[in-house]
Amino acid sequence: MQVYHMKNLSFSILILLVVLQGCAKPEESLPNILLIVADDLGYEKLGCYGNIDDITPNLDEMARKGTLFTRAYTSPVCTPSRMSIYTGTYAPRHKYNTVLPVHLGRKDFVDFNRRTTYAQLLKNEGYLTAVTGKWQLAALEFYPLHCHDAGFDSWFVWQIWHNNEKTTRHWNSTYNHDGQIRKDIDARFGPDVMTEYVISHMKQAKKSNKPFCIQHNMVLPHIPIIQTPGDKDLGREGSLDNMINYMDAQIGILLDSLHSMNLTSKTLVIFAGDNGTDIKEPRHTRSGIVTGGKGLLNDGGTHVPFIAYWPGKVKADKKADDLIDFADIFPTFCELAGITIPEDLSIDGISFSDPLLGRGKGQRKWITAGYRDDFIVFNGKWRLYHKENKLVDCRNLPVEKEVDMNTEEAKMALSELLPILNKLRDL
Repeated sequence: MQVYHMKNLSFSILILLVVLQGCAKPEESLPNILLIVADDLGYEKLGCYGNIDDITPNLDEMARKGTLFTRAYTSPVCTPSRMSIYTGTYAPRHKYNTVLPVHLGRKDFVDFNRRTTYAQLLKNEGYLTAVTGKWQLAALEFYPLHCHDAGFDSWFVWQIWHNNEKTTRHWNSTYNHDGQIRKDIDARFGPDVMTEYVISHMKQAKKSNKPFCIQHNMVLPHIPIIQTPGDKDLGREGSLDNMINYMDAQIGILLDSLHSMNLTSKTLVIFAGDNGTDIKEPRHTRSGIVTGGKGLLNDGGTHVPFIAYWPGKVKADKKADDLIDFADIFPTFCELAGITIPEDLSIDGISFSDPLLGRGKGQRKWITAGYRDDFIVFNGKWRLYHKENKLVDCRNLPVEKEVDMNTEEAKMALSELLPILNKLRDL
């Protein structure tokens, strides 16, 4: 009996080991993640979204080889938008409803020791995490390890305030590389060096046989309007479109680098804008005239490009009309990395992995966006404003029309949106 028992025990242990091995997540099986966030770029400036000026050939090609989400939304300025990415929460919950005044040399900061970010969770899972560029959530002069607190192993970010002065992001730029100000890039174009950093970090992760997660916060095409290296080579003046075109070229370099490192099939690349374009003039597109932009809670201020590229995983040449809220990025990345979000963590995001991987429709029925003392709820057809108690018909975008709330259509829309708005008010 004892021998028989030991044989069964050994067999049970063997089965257990096999099961555990099958449940384990070897690091080489985890997908790499590259999230590219342009600074002040609405959807309408890309050719694949209807722009008529042919200034984004690389992103248009990325959309042809991937999935273009036609209805991605976020808050209309950088701080609330990015806080929704990092924390997976809506602006009414995280309460950062305007631009954090880091550019003024103030000591306001986001305390990431008290907030959980997607980067912290992925880092704990074995990812090499990195962040670049726009980091307006604390002045690194006062909080030098702020990026690390947010969950990033490495960083190469624009240090907005240094030696009691505002710095620049493009030419003669000031960048903080893992706690040190780079002194060797004064004569170079800051965005070029950022691209090199991203490529270097991808190479480092591959050499270490580790998955990477990089949030590449581009500083283009944010004002001021400057001459890019391309403008200088051609002897032309700088313009917003030229800055977007140069940004697009940087995307091409990154995608080519992934290909040359044989990482394309292992890497999810998402390109998005952080809020609407910083422009007042109407923009002509193939779908109509787009009005509004950065700082406004209309379609032009909150509707951003969102393109996913992952050959073999993400369907090519697909347009998905699923609603995407920036809070959804957090749970989607966690799901792809096989991470269970802690039960005591309050997030608002809903994973969009099903439409991303072509498995079906997403679950989101509405999005929200906030700025200053106002926020909106939008269900793809109607937009309801918290402060002004205003309802806008969005069924024929880019045309938007405020409607009389006493009409039967409006009452039906309000019956759906007003309970959501009231819940957000209570967060």
